[in-house]
Amino acid sequence: MNKSVFRCASEEEQMALGACMARVFSGKPLLIYLNGDLGAGKTTLVRGFLRGLGFQGAVRSPTYTLVEPYPLEGMTVYHLDLYRLSDPEELEFLGGREIFSGTHQVLVEWPEKGEGWLPLPDLILQLGYQDTGRRLEVTCEPADCDRLQKQCAAFLSDSGL
Repeated sequence: MNKSVFRCASEEEQMALGACMARVFSGKPLLIYLNGDLGAGKTTLVRGFLRGLGFQGAVRSPTYTLVEPYPLEGMTVYHLDLYRLSDPEELEFLGGREIFSGTHQVLVEWPEKGEGWLPLPDLILQLGYQDTGRRLEVTCEPADCDRLQKQCAAFLSDSGL
């Protein structure tokens, strides 16, 4: 697995990076783990991701519902927030078998709460604070990291790892 580091100076840039990532993986089943402290911008990135796929409706944080589906043309995108999950087996009752069938794009906040039940991700995103903006470290297969670096180059960090 390779790593790429991106930097966003504002919430708008973070949404733009999310949209860029969505365009890179448009139409392809995908599982993304989103890691980071409360307030690091996980839902903001998801909002940008959905906008990049053409979704124009409200994007809610699934903090209390645990899962929010977004049916788009040709594929459903699921946004999960597992922060309040008590046991990974609860994913079964949330429709986990369908959600993680490998035919959707799925973005999971707090994936460690589903450890042992969740399939392996295609991308792991670690969001953190950097100065007044955000730092986003992406762990992915070499080909996926190359595509992200080429198509989302405007957000690449100069500071490296």
